[in-house]
Amino acid sequence: MQKSNKVLSCVGAVGIRLKSWKIAGKKEMIHQYKNNGYNIVLDVNSGSVHVVDDVAYDVISMYEEKGKEEITKIICNKYCDEGITEEELKELFHDLEQLKEEGTLFTEDTYKEGVIDFKQRQTVVKALCLHIAHACNLSCRYCFAGEGEYKGDRSLMSFEVGKKALDFLVENSGSRRNLEVDFFGGEPLLNFEVVRQLVAYGRSLEEKYDKHFRFTLTTNGVLLNDDIIEFANQEMDNIVLSIDGRKEVHDHMRPNKNGDGSYDLILDKFKKVAESRNQQKYYVRGTFTHHNLDFVEDVLHLADQGFEQISVEPVVAGPEEPYAIREEDIPMICEGYDRLAQEMIKRKKEGRGFHFFHYMIDLTGGPCVYKRLSGCGSGTEYLAVTPWGDLYPCHQFVGNEDFLLGNVEDGIVNTEIRDQFKLCNVYAKEECRSCFAKFYCSGGCAANAFNMHQDINKPYEIGCQLQKKRIECALMMQAALSAED
Repeated sequence: MQKSNKVLSCVGAVGIRLKSWKIAGKKEMIHQYKNNGYNIVLDVNSGSVHVVDDVAYDVISMYEEKGKEEITKIICNKYCDEGITEEELKELFHDLEQLKEEGTLFTEDTYKEGVIDFKQRQTVVKALCLHIAHACNLSCRYCFAGEGEYKGDRSLMSFEVGKKALDFLVENSGSRRNLEVDFFGGEPLLNFEVVRQLVAYGRSLEEKYDKHFRFTLTTNGVLLNDDIIEFANQEMDNIVLSIDGRKEVHDHMRPNKNGDGSYDLILDKFKKVAESRNQQKYYVRGTFTHHNLDFVEDVLHLADQGFEQISVEPVVAGPEEPYAIREEDIPMICEGYDRLAQEMIKRKKEGRGFHFFHYMIDLTGGPCVYKRLSGCGSGTEYLAVTPWGDLYPCHQFVGNEDFLLGNVEDGIVNTEIRDQFKLCNVYAKEECRSCFAKFYCSGGCAANAFNMHQDINKPYEIGCQLQKKRIECALMMQAALSAED
């Protein structure tokens, strides 16, 4: 699997440095855009990101379609007041050719043919989402699982079922050492003793099988107490804390069963978790909807409360839902992403920065290219387990028996469904093949695609537009913060 190292190239384009990063991942085109005063050029085949001046930006846009003489004439006419000379442009052409030879600009796609072998790959299970509880003590209006009860199917996972799930994971993990297990729901703390028992059982398997379990707990926080926090800090590699932002926003969408808001019940508990974990290995995770398109205020509210690891994501819902994101909402949301990126840069420089999940892009490493091709691995490497032990491609498919893969006792029985997910990659999706963002989003969420189009290979359009905007903002932030170094 190919990984890449950081590459810095300095191009003397009209006296302006051109700075580049090369990352793992290949694309099919040049993507150019302007954001917050920066001219950004993404070479989508190599994954290289270049920050350039106006002249270089314009030249690159014409470079493969026009001859050098024609480009020179156009540029000299456009920038005649700035005294751009033909000699300076010759130097720029030379620098661009050098980047091309180095494989960081105008590169070709060399990975397309590699996806043909995906179906033949050995299936190695790396992660399970354990539905510890199909029950919840909140009534979140946007819950994909029907207020956490998965269409009224209230159940708690027994220790025996969970034990079989961990055995299944170990048996099907091949040589993979690090195994991921997410305690999910519903609300997993409604079944906390089983969580505790399963963690202990998982630890008992580690030395015997040369495995290491990385546990995650996702919770709404209502039942959090000091004992649970202490246990989580000892055993959980990550904790996901559900909160939507400002009190009025959170309480509107995340009431309890009586209709009362839950913000006041959880805020101080979440602060305690964040501080006790030294502001690491957790996320406060929110969802924004059509009702709070000013979601940036919710992100900043969480930051002002002292949280440094924040994820606030757009809801995915059918157009019939009053809270669903609509096409006409996109411009306002995109403006919000721009404003958020600028505010994060400002706060970072002031020494009070925070991380926003969707702006975290690793330009120096990250997953190998074939992982970027296939995404989250749902249905193959990542599976969801119901309280009674059924296996589904991920938590969002649970309850749809068309996607029932098998169970923890018999393993994967429906190999046809598994093979469909094996082939779910950016080259299987027509809309993704020529998209600049494909190796950052890996083709998007299969569940969202299916829920919107009844096809796991048909991306959710609104989600795509918002994802592309977030990527552009994230790359701009890298440029801005690098300029300060």
